[in-house]
Amino acid sequence: MTPESTLPPELVDRARQIRLLALDVDGVLTDGRLYFQADGIEIKAFHTQDGHGIKLLRQAGIEVALITGRESPMVTQRAAALGLKHVFQHRDDKLIALRELTHSLGLGLSQAAYCGDDLQDLAAIQAAGLGISVPNAPSYMRQAADWVSARSGGHGAVRDICDTLLDTQGHWPAVLESYAAGASGYATVAPGRC
Repeated sequence: MTPESTLPPELVDRARQIRLLALDVDGVLTDGRLYFQADGIEIKAFHTQDGHGIKLLRQAGIEVALITGRESPMVTQRAAALGLKHVFQHRDDKLIALRELTHSLGLGLSQAAYCGDDLQDLAAIQAAGLGISVPNAPSYMRQAADWVSARSGGHGAVRDICDTLLDTQGHWPAVLESYAAGASGYATVAPGRC
């Protein structure tokens, strides 16, 4: 049993090269809506399956980063809960941030996947080795991407991406085996296997 993937066959080789998944936040990790309480405090909702997928991806040796145009304490908290070290907030220059990150990690852009949903993400989507968007993005963003996840932002889109990368890189059988054996906590997946 493997994840249900909508990844076109011609993108499988590119997906196998990915060592970094960079994600926009609003519209990708969330549904894009902003909630404000009467006292002005902003609230965001994150999907738990996305978080579990991110943890599995990191255990497989694939770095995960957040690059967002807004600045929010909820993003800081969510990143900390997921153990993410690479968080860029208040960055509308997403491609510059992605280049800085790949350079610092010793990676090429061809080894990075980037998922975004709006115009600020366009250059990063087009420059990444695997440019990804979500069904809730405008049509011109979906057309610019190499691939569009099956589920919408905030509704498991990131989990779709993580599962697909794990599957194309050969990690999925180890994930299933670990959980079928009753592993407590998160599975340990052998890093670097392609």
